[in-house]
Amino acid sequence: MSQATKRKHVVKEVLGEHIVPSDQQQIVRVLRTPGNNLHEVETAQGQRFLVSMPSKYRKNIWIKRGDFLIVDPIEEGEKVKAEISFVLCKDHVRSLQKEGFWPEAFSEVAEKHNNRNRQTQPELPGEPQLSGEESSSEDDSDLFVNTNRRQYHESEEESEEEEAA
Repeated sequence: MSQATKRKHVVKEVLGEHIVPSDQQQIVRVLRTPGNNLHEVETAQGQRFLVSMPSKYRKNIWIKRGDFLIVDPIEEGEKVKAEISFVLCKDHVRSLQKEGFWPEAFSEVAEKHNNRNRQTQPELPGEPQLSGEESSSEDDSDLFVNTNRRQYHESEEESEEEEAA
């Protein structure tokens, strides 16, 4: 099977199927990716550990901080305690919430994640604004927010104090 055909089937599997976790599987949230196809995750109970990415997902599916996964436990692992069996997208999360399989601890996180995605999508104005003021070039609210980086907020008071010094 060629690489393109493999990628097509893997992407179709991830985007198409709606999966329900079995008794042994659990839903986790990605905290960080230390590298080497490992991801640090957190369970709904707050337990943190590493999970490995199977070779079929490598270079085909990208996982970032804040994404949700379904993992299978690995018995012999000390540091790596599970393997990714499915990557959950927004549609999967919504269907699991409707079916009642979604952990309560992740409900708030999923809501914030969905709201943040709605806020970052630019809205098309019906008519161009004809106000006397032109939009400020310093207003970065319409820029894409990179969820892989931590957000640092600087207040205007701090910046004014630095300029005065």
